[in-house]
Amino acid sequence: MIDFLIYLGIMACIWGILSLSLNLQFGLAGLVNLGHVAYFMVGAYASSILVMFSGFPFPLGMLGGALFAGLFGVVLALPTANLREDYWAISTLAFAEIARLIFLNEPIKGDYIGASYGIPGIPRPLEGLLSGQNFELAYLGIAACTLLLAYLLSEFIFKTPFGRVLKAVREGDEVPLALGKNVRWFRIRAMAVAGGLGGVAGALFAHYNAFVAPNYFLPLETFLVWAMIILGGAGNNRGALLGTVVIVALSNSTRFLDDILPLDASLLGPLRMILIGVLIICIILYLPKGLFPERRRLYGRDAA
Repeated sequence: MIDFLIYLGIMACIWGILSLSLNLQFGLAGLVNLGHVAYFMVGAYASSILVMFSGFPFPLGMLGGALFAGLFGVVLALPTANLREDYWAISTLAFAEIARLIFLNEPIKGDYIGASYGIPGIPRPLEGLLSGQNFELAYLGIAACTLLLAYLLSEFIFKTPFGRVLKAVREGDEVPLALGKNVRWFRIRAMAVAGGLGGVAGALFAHYNAFVAPNYFLPLETFLVWAMIILGGAGNNRGALLGTVVIVALSNSTRFLDDILPLDASLLGPLRMILIGVLIICIILYLPKGLFPERRRLYGRDAA
């Protein structure tokens, strides 16, 4: 049970960083990204390649994953930044699938590394010094510290002039355009920053799992991140983290149901998604702003 709780904590930290990056896009800037898992994928692959084949240490590999994922966000936003919300959402989904299909069909080294075979044997930091539960605890510390830094960065962005402009963009283009703001440029910057955070999450996942493959990054993973944001409350970083904890716990705890309910193991996976879907429907019906709604800041002098 202790090993499972440590694993759950590591996954919650990794997915928490990914949910913060989506919250920055949607909760702050109002950008509906249906291909958010692409950042996760690009960061995982970039960090794995840099550490395995270029000899970079783990911190630089993680930084490289963030940079490549941020660059992917810029590439995604450049041709789509002026599109309407619905077309933007469809475009992000298409870009993510294009990226996944490229990784699915392109070998990285030799015939059996990359493409559909994935990348096995990804180095794990401190694995030569620690083993077993000690390594798991050390990695939990690394993931938790990274999550804390991502949270502080997100909170800082929310309070900066850049964040205030993104909030104005979220409500519509008219006000920021009237104030002389380049809406397209702000959207591109938002996608780059969110992509960098998503890339960090992907790098942490790859080096913990020691293996990545294209089928790890299906659109279903984007749905899970959206479930975290909807459940916790868009526009609130604490809400995003709360939603992450609930969804990660729910999606990993159904493995114990076979000891309680007379269910076949093949039914546990679909049951997990059914439970999450029912939970999201209830949240939308009864708490449409999530468990932790965004606290909107009011400007102006007191009437007294």
